[in-house]
Amino acid sequence: MTTATKNKTNKNKNKTNTNTNTNTKKNTAFNRPVNVSETLSRVVGSGPMPRTEVTKRVWDYIKKNNRQDPKNKRNIVPDATLAQVFGSSQPIDMFKMTGIISKHLSENTRSS
Repeated sequence: MTTATKNKTNKNKNKTNTNTNTNTKKNTAFNRPVNVSETLSRVVGSGPMPRTEVTKRVWDYIKKNNRQDPKNKRNIVPDATLAQVFGSSQPIDMFKMTGIISKHLSENTRSS
């Protein structure tokens, strides 16, 4: 290693994190509360909540009600409530599920 490379490496090692408040979460798009449609609220509950919480609660519902296809766990077999959310009673791939759920979410509008 050349001296210039060593100096750059040492310089990067000596940088300190100036952010002293590490316990607070950044308000990223995932953590920002969104409004839940009335249809989806039957599955996840009402009120504004982060997208991550919506996804977690949908999966909790799916597991609690045994809605995964036992032969192909990637498929979700909707019951009457999920069929209203998905718009179909046909099995749906879990990777397409988030796209369908996002149609039931709207940005939380703030009033000044």
